Amino acid sequence: MSKPTPISGFPEWTPAQRMIEQFVLDRIRGTFELYGFAPIETRSVEPLDQLLRKGETSKEVYVLRRLHADPEGATGDDALGLHFDLTVPFARYVLENAGKLQFPFRRYQIQKAWRGERPQEGRYREFLQADIDIVDRDTLPAHYEAELPLVVGDALRALPIPPVRIQVNNRKVCEGFYRGIGLTDPEAALRAVDKLDKIGPAKVAELLAQTAGASEAQAKACLALAEISAPDASFADAVRALGVSHPLLDEGIAELTAVLETAAAHAPGLCVADLRIARGLDYYTGTVYETQMIGYERFGSICSGGRYDSLVSAGGATYPGVGISIGVSRMLGLLFGAGTLSVSRSVPTCVLVAVTNEDERAASNAVAQALRSRGIPTEVSPSAAKFGKQIRYAERRGIPYVWFPGAEGDQVKDIRSGEQVPAAAGEWTPPRADLKPLVGPAPTGA
Repeated sequence: MSKPTPISGFPEWTPAQRMIEQFVLDRIRGTFELYGFAPIETRSVEPLDQLLRKGETSKEVYVLRRLHADPEGATGDDALGLHFDLTVPFARYVLENAGKLQFPFRRYQIQKAWRGERPQEGRYREFLQADIDIVDRDTLPAHYEAELPLVVGDALRALPIPPVRIQVNNRKVCEGFYRGIGLTDPEAALRAVDKLDKIGPAKVAELLAQTAGASEAQAKACLALAEISAPDASFADAVRALGVSHPLLDEGIAELTAVLETAAAHAPGLCVADLRIARGLDYYTGTVYETQMIGYERFGSICSGGRYDSLVSAGGATYPGVGISIGVSRMLGLLFGAGTLSVSRSVPTCVLVAVTNEDERAASNAVAQALRSRGIPTEVSPSAAKFGKQIRYAERRGIPYVWFPGAEGDQVKDIRSGEQVPAAAGEWTPPRADLKPLVGPAPTGA
């Protein structure tokens, strides 16, 4: 096989990076379960008509087909695409399993998704997400919109990453404001404002005129709303100072105020109101979230989501929900690129059992099995080389201890300090800090 050509946008981590990723996933999973979220997993493919039904996603969906598929194109059950997020498949899952679920249904889902977009730092075509959603039947109390940022805040605080700030808005604030100034296509206005960070206010004003029919004064008002940001409920005064009134605007202000007040009571500084946050997907109807990692703001959000009322419905029944998704691959890709995370060793192994000679390998295997039975990650030396060479093998892999079987008793050596002591495989236990690789911030200057 010739040397393969790398494919951009499909990350493959090193073993050390993969161990960091698994550590991160374990911490996130643990936090989700502390809040009572139950795990599910959905299939990787969905019908194309469902994937293309909501939001501006048609250019991003990967189509799935057999190599010898019908040249005229797939239809029906064969018209499939890889899911671009976990919300659309979750909506389908709720509809198919509604009779088996207890509502409100709290679920978490950690899976890969695929988007056919231009790869760049922290943005991939194949990526791992960690989602939580709360769905109820017919109605969903607004207090759940205040709960989700607290879950995410706890999950991310449990990781050795920079602090995060969750930017919060409410689509009702934006839609009510746009209707209050006379715009008749608020969704077009939302999509335009959502591009503010990418194209700037002048281009957004042009887009508002082109797609939402905004006059110069209306575009100016939309941009003024988007400029409002506050660390607390004072955002409401700034909105009202713009002199626009509409019942939906009042409803959105009340809901957004509740989110900020709840966050301030439980996690001061976690959430800020930022009225430029719109989220491009059409299915959001209430609170929306985007999350920035301090020091990495230029790369955009690492965690986003929002409230949706009409994504899940069938036969007269609706299942409103609210969800938020941590972009695990995105977050880790940025941190790996900056070299800010490290793991204490590149293998899980805590102990290498030396082999005196090949005729006595069975004795070394027995020691290793005794240590493993007590939860100590152990491997046996690949060869019966001189002990110095076996120790260097352990050093290269970051294994902290080497075990020496002996006819008159075994000994274990901490190869970092050089300390060597008698030991019995049925009793000896390494310090807790050495049992498993430790993940943390990279040393300064690393």
